[in-house]
Order: sequence, then structure tokens, then C-alpha cells
Amino acid sequence: MSNQPMKFFAFDVSAPAHLTAGSWRDPDDEGRRYTDLSYWTDTARMLEEACFDGIFFADTVGYHDVYGGSPDAAMRDAAQFPINDPALLVSAMASVTRHLGFGVTSSLTYEQPYALARKFSTLDHLTAGRVGWNIVTSYNESAARNLGLGTQIPHDKRYDMADEYLQVCYKLWEGSWQDDAVIRDARAGSYLDPRRIHSIHHKGTYFDVPGLHLCEPSPQRTPMLFQAGASSRGMLFAAENAEAVFVNTMTPELTQRSVHKIRTAVAEAGRDPRSIKILALITVIVAPTDAEAQEKYERHLRNVSYEGALARFAGWTGIDLSGVDPDLPLEYVDVDGSRSMVEMFSKADPTRTWTTRQIAEFIGIGGTGAVIVGSPQTVAAELRRWRDVADLDGFNVSYATKPGGWEDFIELALPELRRQGLARERYDVRATTLRESFYGAGRSRTLPDHPASKIRSALHEGAPLV
Repeated sequence: MSNQPMKFFAFDVSAPAHLTAGSWRDPDDEGRRYTDLSYWTDTARMLEEACFDGIFFADTVGYHDVYGGSPDAAMRDAAQFPINDPALLVSAMASVTRHLGFGVTSSLTYEQPYALARKFSTLDHLTAGRVGWNIVTSYNESAARNLGLGTQIPHDKRYDMADEYLQVCYKLWEGSWQDDAVIRDARAGSYLDPRRIHSIHHKGTYFDVPGLHLCEPSPQRTPMLFQAGASSRGMLFAAENAEAVFVNTMTPELTQRSVHKIRTAVAEAGRDPRSIKILALITVIVAPTDAEAQEKYERHLRNVSYEGALARFAGWTGIDLSGVDPDLPLEYVDVDGSRSMVEMFSKADPTRTWTTRQIAEFIGIGGTGAVIVGSPQTVAAELRRWRDVADLDGFNVSYATKPGGWEDFIELALPELRRQGLARERYDVRATTLRESFYGAGRSRTLPDHPASKIRSALHEGAPLV
């Protein structure tokens, strides 16, 4: 367990609303400005002034249409819909900051590795090495239908494809260009030295990529790699490839079990289990006193849309509760997946008999992540407890309204967190890339035990990129 200051990322989507159902109904919410570039650049400045590690963008190329067999409920509550491409915001946000990192979700199911490698090399250049890729394989049937697959690829096969996909990307990022390939020799009339740029000759089960990477080496080469797979197959993939993992559970005790499994899997993959950084999803509602914070929470709760919450839940889980009596205890609900749902919520609070309405209220603010409500002292104590019990490195901070949730956290909670040594007061100016912000100055490249580093070593030793 580290005594270092915790990592903090703001968690959002390029959309009017994210995890909190009905957040857009609050008169102070500015989610409607998601198409306004100045909103995002102002947000970036605010987060950098607060010394946040970064902003992390979730994303999806599908929409929630499981609830009631229709996207209508999701549309009415702006449940992650409409949604724009967050990658297109990053360059502008980077231009007004110097230290803030940017985690960008991009699905490898719907983009060829050759194109994705180019996109992230470009972003790594334009952010001066401050970009990370959140690797997802996508779960959404609507995305599969609209992007030409007809139906979603089976879960484990998606991860089999992901294993090879990452190998292609590593070869492009680490093995195609030597560090000294750009020579800009005007006298010789040569911008590049062709002898120092190599085809990767990849021919695999799912991908054939014979040629050269299109981009010269960027500051990190391989972007910082994030992942959030919770299944056993997803955890194996994360253990082999991820540098930071986001977990999403309801209590510190449940989170600790996931963290232990992840670190064990990382060790079994031959990597240092402490090298992988683990951050939990959290929503903080803070006010000067506990009573005022509770009053604020209840005000947000009144804005929660029942259907909007369940539309999100149905999209995430595939479980449609649209025809269920909202006040019927879950144990008596006869729908596919209800048993697993009962188990999940029973673990969160075994003293309660859960109804569909209570589930909607529970996930209505902050989704399936935990919500901390209280004064700055209460918030600091709870975040410390989460860190210590679950063995966490930091948090993905969501909101009940945006950017007000972050503004309150920065104004009220952050000074107390700093007073207790739980949050940093300034950036390390020597650590200029996102990876360095996690591992320290001078560590812009993947660590030696990471598979991307093995591709890099093969290039330097003249070995084939297999």
C-alpha cells in the first residue's frame, strides 16, 4: 500500500449526461454545452489548476436500446445519448494545459489496428505525450448492428482478437521506427533514413498488417494503457497489457477482492503486481457540513429519472426490467439475469430487500460506482478508507452535475485531502508525459516487463518482430 498522494481523474463522456440519470434537469448543470469547445477547454484549465492527473473519457459507439426493446427511455433522459467522439476534443484541451493527462476510450472491435495506432500516435504528439488509451472490446449490440457485424462477436473471442490487436499495435508503435529514423539532412536531400524504418510483417489469425507505421515515434510511443475488464477473460487481458485498471464496485471490501485478483493475475503474467495502478469509480457530493451534503444529495436524487437509470442499467447488463413492478422485491422477479442482479446488490448491502425502484435510486447517481456524501472531513476519511481497505492508487471522480460536482470537490474536498497528504499540491515538472505521472520522471516508455518493451528490445537486437 502506497503512502503517496492518490491519483485523481475526472470521469466524463462527450455527451449531455453520463452516469447520473436526470443530471441535465438540474438548472446548474452545463452538460448541454458538450458541443461547445470552450466548455471543454475551460474544464481542462480548471482540472489542471487543481493538479488533477487527467480527465478520462468513457465512450460508446452504440446506444442503450435494451430497456423496453427501444432506445426511447435513453433518448428522453439523454442517457449517454447523443454522444460525440471524445478523441476530437483532446488536442484543444491539451493546447491550454501543460500537465493534464487524457484517457481516451476507443473500441478495438470497430477500428483496424493500423488506423488506431496512427490516431494515438498523432494524439501523443499533439499532447506532448499526455495521452492514454482505454482499451475496450465493446458490449453493445446496437453498435454491432450499425457497424456491419450484424450481431456482437462472442465475449471471449473479442479478447482473443484483442490479444493479437495489441501485438500489431506494439509492433507499429515500438518496432517500425528506430529512434534516429528522422534525420532531416538537407544536404543529402533526405528527411528520413529508410534503413531505419521497418515493415512489421504481421500475418495472424485476425489481422494481416505487412507494412510500415505511418507516424514517426511520439514521446511515449505506446500510449499509457488503461483497461476495465471485470470478467475473468478481461482480467487476464489486463494482467498482460494494462498499466492502469479502473474498477467499479460498491464497497471497499468488494473492491479489495477485485484488486487482489488483478494484482495476482499481473504477477502470474510475469509482471510486477505493484506496477499496475488501480483506480476506482467514485462520485463525491460534498458541502461544508454533513447535513448540507445530505440535503444536496437528496436534491440530486429528486432529479433522477427512474426510466433513465434503468435504461442505463439494461444497456450495461442486458437485463430489461421495463415490465417489472417497481416495488416488487427482486427475489420474486422472473427475468433473465435477475439472480445475478440479486446477488450483486445483496453483496452491496445484505441488510436490504431490493426492489427495482431501489435499484434505480441506487444507480441513479453515479451509476454502479459508490457515492460519498459529506463534509470535506467525511469525504477525506472515506477516500482514505477506500484506499487503505481496497489497496487503491486513486479514483475516477464522476459527478451529479457537471462541472459543478468537480468544482465542489476542488473547492471543498481537495484542500482537506491535501492537508492530510492524500492529494498533491503541485505537479512534478520533470514528469511531462502521462506515463511519467504514474511511474516518475524519465519513464515515458513502457516498463521492461511489459510486452511492448519486448517488441522494442527485439528491434534493438535485430530480431524479427514475431
